[in-house]
Amino acid sequence: MTDYDSTGVRCTMLRGGTSRGLYFEPADLPADPAERDDLLLRLMGTPDPRQIDGLGGATSLTSKVAVISRSEHPSADVDYLFLQLGVDEPTVSTGQNCGNILAGVGPFAVERGLVPAGDRETSVRIRMVNSDSVAVATFATPSGRVEYRGAVAISGVPGTAAPVTLAFTDTEGSATGRLLPTGNIRDAIDGIEVTCVDNGMPVVLAMAGEFGLTGYESPERLAVDQPLLGRIDAFRRKAAQLMGLGDEPGPIPKTVLLAPPRAGGRVSTRSFIPVRPHTSIGVLAAISVVTGMLLPGAVGHELAAEWPAGSSQVDVEHPSGHLLVDVLVDGRTVLRSGVVRTARKLFDGTAYPRGETK
Repeated sequence: MTDYDSTGVRCTMLRGGTSRGLYFEPADLPADPAERDDLLLRLMGTPDPRQIDGLGGATSLTSKVAVISRSEHPSADVDYLFLQLGVDEPTVSTGQNCGNILAGVGPFAVERGLVPAGDRETSVRIRMVNSDSVAVATFATPSGRVEYRGAVAISGVPGTAAPVTLAFTDTEGSATGRLLPTGNIRDAIDGIEVTCVDNGMPVVLAMAGEFGLTGYESPERLAVDQPLLGRIDAFRRKAAQLMGLGDEPGPIPKTVLLAPPRAGGRVSTRSFIPVRPHTSIGVLAAISVVTGMLLPGAVGHELAAEWPAGSSQVDVEHPSGHLLVDVLVDGRTVLRSGVVRTARKLFDGTAYPRGETK
């Protein structure tokens, strides 16, 4: 049995999109899931709201893990298992994907020799194990090496980096397996009109005004509104039952509240993970939001009706800026969905877990 406290763990840390995570190959972690999760929590410094004795950054956006291996799936090059770790609670969840951390999977796979690099660019087919769906990441590899420097800026990240284009080829592969998990374009929860949609991430859409909000409140203001957070939790649990996710839904579905744009985008969003206000918006959540709004009769479709005809790119406003997603639908069929992110390697080496918490 490996003494990880003494030997440490081979680990790469990358910023993917607006998240940061630890990336591993399965051979570097315990095979037993319980032992693996314990090790990851100790590496991250959880449970501790500051994560002062670990590699976490005291937020859910920086307490993420990717486990990547060669894939035996005929449509994929690598398998990507995403793990969301708690911060002040010792939780490890496999109940969702993460599109931001996904941005670092292709570069990691090339640098670890799991996929050969192209002379100019490389495309890596990635099976997202959490949902058994496939995405394709394309990024620059001049002279066969991953290029992290570039001129692309994304909201929520200082400076610029090289782009990573993510295309989601299996548009209905997610936790529910259906674009409209309830079978309805609209449902009602506690008298509120909602649309439940799943194009890579199960979300429940509602207008912010239905909760007595403008839709422009800061995450900090929303985070101290305990009655609102309690209402959001009860609301999403009822949505989970409608979507077939069970009585104990874990971190999904995501609740996303919509409002008209006010910063040059096409829609303003406020999302919760699962009840904590998100400082931005998840990649897959944003894709599901836009997909839902494009469906005739859905909540928010009246806003989508004002979007320019013929364009599939939609600028989604969120608390820390903008996210540009590309979604094309025909009726209730998704023809294409994708997003441009960036990634940067922060370190590669050996990480040492803290000792057991007594």
